[in-house]
This record gives sequence, structure tokens and C-alpha cells, in this order.
Amino acid sequence: MGREQGAGYRPPWFLRLLPAATLLAGVALDALTPPRFTAVSFYAAAPLIAAAIASWVVTLLTGIGAILATGALHYYDDNITEATAFTETSTVVTVSAVALVINRVVRRSGERLASARVVAEAAQRAVLPTPQDRIAGLHIAARYEAAQAEAFIGGDLFAVQDTPHGIRLIVGDVRGKGMGAVESVAVLIGTFREAAEQERTLEQVAERLERALRREGVRRAGLDAVEGFTTAVLGEIPHPDGGGGAHGPSTRKGAGGGVPGTVRLLNRGHPDPLLLHADGRLDVLPPAQAALPLGMGDLGGWPDRPESFPLPAGSTLLLYTDGLSEARDGRGVFYDPVERLSGRIFAEPDDLLDALVADVRRYTGGGSSDDMALLAVQRPAAGQPERRRTVPVVRGDRKESVRGAGRRADREHRA
Repeated sequence: MGREQGAGYRPPWFLRLLPAATLLAGVALDALTPPRFTAVSFYAAAPLIAAAIASWVVTLLTGIGAILATGALHYYDDNITEATAFTETSTVVTVSAVALVINRVVRRSGERLASARVVAEAAQRAVLPTPQDRIAGLHIAARYEAAQAEAFIGGDLFAVQDTPHGIRLIVGDVRGKGMGAVESVAVLIGTFREAAEQERTLEQVAERLERALRREGVRRAGLDAVEGFTTAVLGEIPHPDGGGGAHGPSTRKGAGGGVPGTVRLLNRGHPDPLLLHADGRLDVLPPAQAALPLGMGDLGGWPDRPESFPLPAGSTLLLYTDGLSEARDGRGVFYDPVERLSGRIFAEPDDLLDALVADVRRYTGGGSSDDMALLAVQRPAAGQPERRRTVPVVRGDRKESVRGAGRRADREHRA
């Protein structure tokens, strides 16, 4: 309620008519019943309703209308000098005054919440910026669906970066929730961006992330010092020409040494990525050997072993957090992205994520108990047209974002 007012929300027309309808119902009841029946409850309710959904001026006018209606009906019944008339009129006057105070409090709370939302959106852009939709010839789309209605970011993360070693990416899920998880997300994103540029291999990037989480756990102490961890998938896609992409030819040993048309993945306890082919086929990309999540390296000494998978032209790599695979329907059955996506063809990564988010909402009935981060990377086929579109981070309490509507309008315009 306060959120909508503070954000410039305009209630539906039938809600805006509710105070006036309540007053008219009171007048009708008073006019059509004997004098011993009173409609003072309607007159008192009207300004309270206006206080919750309308402006201060509308609340004031509703209160004045309620007071005048109470006096007029007592005058019509010829009992305006009786104690009952004074009591009822005083009640409506008092309630109207209280409604004005409530309206002011609600609006100020809404303004504060709107201000907090602006800060939260700025923090979201700083901590979890949306990747560019075109990076080194690849088509990129990303989404963040927060489980809590008023949340923007939580413990899930994604990032894509063009580096001298290829296009490197990460999708992860931090243990826990709340501000502690957001702090860990900020540490991981910052460390990843630095390590992705500097480190020659994915294994070294993972080791940098491991050390960063270890330092963060010690700093925060408590349970996070011993149980703080992050499941993650690190990826590396070589530049199409085998060089340094936007960075120019690289002189670093091993830089850009991957095979174009492939993707190298290092999975640290995260859900397996999916590869959607242009013809509707779907492959699961599991690691050959399971590995512990980031932050738990002290429990196991085996080395990281990235694996290479083909990334054919026209195919789309989908990485996601367990908010997708652990979404449940009304019977408690988990959502199966392999089953739901097999055989489906999507022209763009945006189209894939649009369909996936909508399908999860239908499957769960619009509610989810966990945040969901999605990252789709497509290697376009020869001759595939360029379509630049902004990909928003979507809040969990919206079925559709304003930017999403703009994307559809853009598609219709181009069609």
C-alpha cells in the first residue's frame, strides 16, 4: 500500500470509487430505513478507506462529505438536536481527522520506501550489473528473480567478462540469505572480475575465488567462518579468432588458447549447465568428477579440472541456480528444466529466459521459496540478425517488467 503510493502507484478505478460508493451506500441505508437504524459505520468507514488508497485532499473531501451526510440525514429525520445525532456526528468528525493523520503517515512511509527502493536498485546495479547483450560476437541474456517481493538481490550471482583469455563467465549461489549473502556476492563478483583479467586459467580463477571466500569467512567469523561456501560454475569461451577479442592480440602465454566453437566449464558443486541446440535438442553438461563448492577447499585436496564441450553455431548455453531446479508445484514436485525445455527452439537468449521465467511462474503458481539467477549465452549461427535489447533484472513480485514490455513492443515493431 505505502509502496505503491510512494512509487506513484495509481489504484484501479473501482478502488478509487470505493470511498464515494461507501458514502452513497450509507445515504441509501439512512434514507430507506426508519430513523432508529443508523448508517454511521458507512460514514466513518469512507474516510478511512480514502486514507489508504487516495491523496490527502481526497481523504479530506471524503471526510467533509461524510460529516455533511451525517448532519443532513439527522436534519431530514428531524432529530438533529438529540444526543444521538451529536454522538454520531462527533464520531464521524473524529474518524475523519484520524483518517487524515493516517493518510499522512502512509504517504510518508511510502516515500521513504520509494527512496529505499531507489537505493536498492542502485546497489543492485553496482553489485550485480546486467551483462552487455553482445560480447565478442556472443548473444547474452541474464535474469535475477528474487523470491522475496521487496528484494532486488540476494545470494545468487552472475557475471560475464571479455578478457584476453576469452569470454569468461560465472553463475553461483552463496549459502545463506540476507545481508551476509549479499556481502559475499559483492566479494565474489569483484574478485571474479579481477581474476578473470589476470589469471591465465580457470583453475587459477577458481583458486582466487576460494581465497577470497576464505578471507571473507574469517572477517565475518561466526558460522560463516566454517560453513560459508558458494556453489558455482565458471566458464570460458575462446574468442572466435583465437585471439584477444576486444583486447587485441594477446601476448600472454596460453591466452586465447582454447578451440573456437567450444566452452570450458569448471563446476564447483553447482547444477549442471544445459546446452540447447538450434534444432531443439538438449544436452546436460555434467562434470566428469564432482567437486566441492567454493569455500570448502580445505576439505578436499584434489585439483580443479575444467572440461571442454562443443558450442555449435546457433546453440545456447544455459546456466542457472537451484532456484530453478528446486522450484516446486502445488504437489511438491521439483521443476525439471531438461524436461520442460527439450524440443523447444528459441531464436534469442532473451526469448529463452522470457519463456523459462514465465513457465516457472505457472509451474509454481507465482510463488517461489528461493532466488533464481539465469544466464544464457548463445553462439549465433551464420547470418543470424543482430537484435540489441536491454535485459533487466526482474523482481520476484512482478509478473512482467516494464523493460520486458518494451522488448515485446520492439519485437512487434521490427516484425
